[in-house]
Amino acid sequence: MPKQYTYRGHNLQQLQAMSMDEFILILPSRQRRSLQRGLTQEQRILLENIRKTKQTQQEGQKTVVKTHARDAIILPEMIGITILVHNGKQFTPVEISPEMIGHYLGEFAITNKTVKHGSPGIGASRSSMYVPLK
Repeated sequence: MPKQYTYRGHNLQQLQAMSMDEFILILPSRQRRSLQRGLTQEQRILLENIRKTKQTQQEGQKTVVKTHARDAIILPEMIGITILVHNGKQFTPVEISPEMIGHYLGEFAITNKTVKHGSPGIGASRSSMYVPLK
């Protein structure tokens, strides 16, 4: 039998049946504080768009929502949706799974690229002065 997902002692069905106030109480302190202070306008719009697309979603169809709200906390109602999170340059697709509950959206859309060092450019150092330009 496959292992059933639980978050702090609650399975996925229980999490999705909870009200927002009940769910906030089982979150870690940073996320709990953030949600108790209230949602920003950007986060509120994101939640409205998610709820709207879930209602209009047809069976077997993937829903996609774009957002700049990297500080939004992933809630149980977001599971199964692909959210395009802006990383400063482009929108990175993030497929929401149950293991992501309680994390921030920005954690899954990395903002910096890995450094890939190539050949030195002009004026990089004294030794590169003698590297032929081609």
